[in-house]
Amino acid sequence: MGRAADIFKKLVSKGEQAIDEFIYDRQTEELFLDFKRANSDGNYNYNSLHKDDRKNLSKAISGFGNSEGGVLVWGVDCSRDLEDGDVAKAKKKVFNVRRYLSWLESAVSGCTIPPHKGVVNQIIHEDEDGNGYIATFIPNSDFAPHMAANNIYYIRSGSSTLPVPHSVLSGMFGKRPQPNLTLEFADKSIEICNNIDPSMASGRNIESLPDKYVAIKFAVQAQNNSNAIARELFFTCNNKTKGGANCILRFYNFGAMEAMQGVKGHISLISKPEMRIPPGGQLNFTNVELIITPPVTDDFQIEGVIGADNSIPKSFKLFIAGDDLRKIMEDSFTMSGMGEFSESQKEYFINKFFKKLEMTK
Repeated sequence: MGRAADIFKKLVSKGEQAIDEFIYDRQTEELFLDFKRANSDGNYNYNSLHKDDRKNLSKAISGFGNSEGGVLVWGVDCSRDLEDGDVAKAKKKVFNVRRYLSWLESAVSGCTIPPHKGVVNQIIHEDEDGNGYIATFIPNSDFAPHMAANNIYYIRSGSSTLPVPHSVLSGMFGKRPQPNLTLEFADKSIEICNNIDPSMASGRNIESLPDKYVAIKFAVQAQNNSNAIARELFFTCNNKTKGGANCILRFYNFGAMEAMQGVKGHISLISKPEMRIPPGGQLNFTNVELIITPPVTDDFQIEGVIGADNSIPKSFKLFIAGDDLRKIMEDSFTMSGMGEFSESQKEYFINKFFKKLEMTK
């Protein structure tokens, strides 16, 4: 998670407390953070975003989107400090914050060329009078450079949003687009067996399975969220802990991937040379099966990396606490022992597993 995303997460989770902390700490505007007052504050004569607010939004989307991303906080007044620069001075709540949010949402698509589709506006606090604060999260864009509505390209430099020099702009236009992969799960299913029942063993060698087990299965996929073709995609994964000595973790059905011989508990896959993933396309890396069987004594955790040629690799971690894993196993055994395990019950437990499963990138 980048600096801009961290700031946005703090604002969303803490609400007005985060604003109070910014003012108490004399938080300066910086590379990833900007504060603005709403010019239409308290004025009933407007039916859309004030022209000055639209101008500020347009510059912010262009500047942050063409740089490393950032957050624009509406409802905070700044003052110039000789030593620290622009610092958060006072709260100036946005009047009718929900109406203002709708104005921001309506204005975003017309603020830059091309439009920045990743912008998120969110109310971070609303008081009993309907006034409050809004955070506009503007991530780094794969479709940069973005030109503001005044036909100027901006970048973020320190605490300022500045026009892009011609030499820098030329470099941005000449930059080869990079694939941007995200990890996703699909085809989630669960299988519960309370005894050796051939009808529940899915064609496996029954002798290789315990009397009681819960098998969680899912596909690990990559989606290409960029305007570039992705080539030579790769997936590596290390099994740290699998829940207990009797639990089994296996990867199978590699499809378009080539498996490289590795060490125990490690898998390395790379797509075949002829494989190409278009913008918005998906690729199935592998299917995963976690067979949970008593006793569950450890957490479940795997770590790995995904990426493609000419892209920045992304690390990931999947984790579920041993107590949660044990509870899911025991509850599923109890419910399946009452009779036939229905599809709705299976869906309940698979959703419970993935709700508890933490994924960090």
